[in-house]
Amino acid sequence: MNAAHSKSAFVYGQVRRALQSGRYVPGQRIDPAKLADEFKTSPTPVRFALYRLVGEGLVADHARNGLHVPLLTEVALRDLYGWMEGLLLWACDLASAQPSSPHAAWPFAAGDNDLVNLTWELFDAIASDADHWSLHHAVKRANDQLTPVRRANLGLIPHAKEELCELVRLWQSRDIPALRVALSNYHARRKQVVPRIVAMLGERSEHLH
Repeated sequence: MNAAHSKSAFVYGQVRRALQSGRYVPGQRIDPAKLADEFKTSPTPVRFALYRLVGEGLVADHARNGLHVPLLTEVALRDLYGWMEGLLLWACDLASAQPSSPHAAWPFAAGDNDLVNLTWELFDAIASDADHWSLHHAVKRANDQLTPVRRANLGLIPHAKEELCELVRLWQSRDIPALRVALSNYHARRKQVVPRIVAMLGERSEHLH
């Protein structure tokens, strides 16, 4: 790997982590020149990194208006929730066809109380259980696209922590039928508040301009 590719990979990793951590919020513009300054590099590796993120759906290219964190419409957000739900239910179907073996332990980072990180990890683990590469890859991508939304609307969904704990319990015990129902209920609750989520994200985005 040459120096330019190495720098581009570094910037990609840093910006991706920033998107997941909530440093950038949906609708916010990402300035390549500021990133080049921040990482002490030329604009070229930064643009390579950002367009890799565009390809993954984590950054949107608005042409003359520049690069932004995607600000989803109600239709797009409902579709994304529905896509994630469908993928996870498919993963459950595939997992149920495999020999049953309860998960012995919580597989996530010890001491991590971040509901957004834990949700990502749980859904990734459910997909991993299906042992289907394309499905797992699709869940990772949808997980990444939903992470800024999940982080921005923390507190909007009541009892989210208890809900996640129940999903983990069902997954660990391999109670697949109950897990399917719980996953459908999880996504139904979020689809119900899509208008509130989109309106709230739109208001936050307006304050950035």
